[in-house]
Amino acid sequence: MTQLLLFNVFNGLIVGAFYALMALGLSLILNLSGVINFAHGGFLAIGAYLAFTLMPAIGFWGALLVAPLLTAAIGLVVERVLIRRLYGRDPLYSLLLTFGLAYILEDGTRYIWGAQSLPYPIPGWLTTPLSHEYFFLTGYRLFMVALVAVAVGGLFFILNRTRLGMRIRAGTMDLETVSVLGVNVGVLRNLNFGLGIYLAGLAGVLAAGMLGLQPTIGTSLIMPSFVAIIVGGLGSLPGTLLGGLLIGVASGVTTVFFPSATEAVMYVMMGLVLLVRPRGLLGEEGRTQ
Repeated sequence: MTQLLLFNVFNGLIVGAFYALMALGLSLILNLSGVINFAHGGFLAIGAYLAFTLMPAIGFWGALLVAPLLTAAIGLVVERVLIRRLYGRDPLYSLLLTFGLAYILEDGTRYIWGAQSLPYPIPGWLTTPLSHEYFFLTGYRLFMVALVAVAVGGLFFILNRTRLGMRIRAGTMDLETVSVLGVNVGVLRNLNFGLGIYLAGLAGVLAAGMLGLQPTIGTSLIMPSFVAIIVGGLGSLPGTLLGGLLIGVASGVTTVFFPSATEAVMYVMMGLVLLVRPRGLLGEEGRTQ
């Protein structure tokens, strides 16, 4: 029983790391631009399939580095061509646009790479269990957790120690004042959108090695990512990170005792948090969902 519980908690931690990585990208875009990006899961799938395509030429490690960057580049183009036209309008327009874009991306991956699941090859030495007793502790799972930690640390370093990050944080609080001070808000929004999409692409490459490749790989992660933002608190990136990990671990633990409630538990958590603390666990004062 203890081993089963540890297995599901560790799985929940990994899935929660995916939720957190996705949710951080969503939160970045939402906080600065006010865009609810329902196409985020589609970009995750694009990142995974690009890595799969690049792997024969540049190998596993090369694909891991290049595919998220290419996904971010696609995000920059999408923001400039489509999303930018809707800034300042009712948020419903951008929601409907990204909702439709999500279906376009999903059907595009299905048309190019097929509807069937594809195996995503990873180096054999990463799949070997590190312990006979704890068979679920493979090198790849630990590598995923470590890489997500590095990515999150890098994101917070950018936001707190670079000029771009400080401008993004300032724009989140008062975009008009940032514009008056001479910052090109269009470029700032574009780069911020690309950074958020980069995190989605990275999550896609990592998730493919664990879940396999399929056009709907992002669909199963997008709603929990929104839940993570709500649980953690709108406007709070540390809260988003905490929310993703909490709902992932909660789902893993629930699998042991009530398997049928694995998905429902995250929505129950969201409801309880909103009842007790409407702005989320670490949400900013005055900002509620």
